[in-house]
Amino acid sequence: MTAADRPAPPAASFPAARTDLRPAAQAQPSPPNARAQPSPPDAWAQLSVSAAQAQPPVPGARLWPGGAVVASPGPRWRRLATPAGVLAAVAGAFAYVGVVDPDHPGHYPVCPLYRFTGLYCPGCGGLRSAHAFVHGDLTAALHDNAPAVAGYFLFAVLWVVWAARAWRGRPARLELGNAQMWVIGTLLLAFTVVRNLPFGAWLHP
Repeated sequence: MTAADRPAPPAASFPAARTDLRPAAQAQPSPPNARAQPSPPDAWAQLSVSAAQAQPPVPGARLWPGGAVVASPGPRWRRLATPAGVLAAVAGAFAYVGVVDPDHPGHYPVCPLYRFTGLYCPGCGGLRSAHAFVHGDLTAALHDNAPAVAGYFLFAVLWVVWAARAWRGRPARLELGNAQMWVIGTLLLAFTVVRNLPFGAWLHP
């Protein structure tokens, strides 16, 4: 048998090349009635919910606006401990000033501004005012330092509000804005200027 009479070998078969170069998952269109699969739950969210549910409720806790849980402020005598301590300290200071007369030299330091310039600062006469106030002489207390007397009554009002809020278990809040601070500063500056002028001699301590 010659080479010409031999049968030709079968041609090699190769898979047909894909003309669609998109990924297989994207090449298949979704059926029209297919439903969207829900996304898997967040593991961190599940862990946070589990931890919150695992915590036991706090005895006596309160639920504040916004969902915050605040523990009980404790017994009332403990809430009033700080206001009572502040009141005791202030009362002790007034008692000392009431016993030791500021008009007698050597018991209290001299105002540096008055010592070196001869001018009265807003606090000059405050000790004399407190001494007169303790002894019930309101006129002399106003003459020595009128803003100090206003401060005494303001402290009394603020302390009553503070003690009442502490008794009810509410935090004490004292917020002064820029306008209030400017008003207080302006009044003290005007008082300082007037008491150092000739016509303001009635405000000298």
